Amino acid sequence: MEEGFMQMRKISKLIRFFLGCCLLTLATVSPVAADSDEAPAKIAEALEKAYPKLEFQKIFTSPVAGLYEVAAGGKILYFAPETGHMLAGELWTKDGVNLSKERLGKLMGEKLKLLPLDKAVKIGTGKNTVIEVTDPDCTFCRKGSEFFAQRKDTTRYIFFLPLRMHPNAEQKARYILSANDPAVAYEEIMSGRYDEGPVPPFTDNGVMESHKQATELLGLTGTPNYWINGTFVAGANIKAIEQLLK
Repeated sequence: MEEGFMQMRKISKLIRFFLGCCLLTLATVSPVAADSDEAPAKIAEALEKAYPKLEFQKIFTSPVAGLYEVAAGGKILYFAPETGHMLAGELWTKDGVNLSKERLGKLMGEKLKLLPLDKAVKIGTGKNTVIEVTDPDCTFCRKGSEFFAQRKDTTRYIFFLPLRMHPNAEQKARYILSANDPAVAYEEIMSGRYDEGPVPPFTDNGVMESHKQATELLGLTGTPNYWINGTFVAGANIKAIEQLLK
């Protein structure tokens, strides 16, 4: 009975902590705070002590008092050093701004300058620079591709991230990258030309390995992803992309 009572007290404390975080979020979150600086070194020390197996890249202050943003494994986590709790999820403002995605986009944006653009499939010569991470068999990726094919104001740099759920995607990506004209091969694949059968024979030039390294650098696990003139857009959010292209 005593053990059960103690367990109930622990659960009650945990519930109060989560409710407190929710209330703090509603009360204190503001978009401006997303630009806050990195957290003090003592916060990193506390995190390493509480979660010694967690591999993280950076820690930032957050707009919620007592919580810190932790960049780890391509995600944003939230750490409360006073209690040792870790929260996984997204932090939003009352105005509908997703601060977690905003932070993640900025972190990935810092890595864009390291991407080997000379290894990407380049399409167009427009004034707007678009960096695109796509999967040849992804429905939403094809939706995005169809949208960009109708525009003449973009220069696209396309990297491939074939997902495991699409068993033929990597072979299609390798076919595109090894083609004499990758831009033409890209349009063929994204139009579904080889969905019902194998791609034509080709000699793999090995460029796909550079694409794998690029997507690993960005910490991506899904598609599509876009950077429109440096601003990150997750998914085929055509409305958001159109706004950034104006």
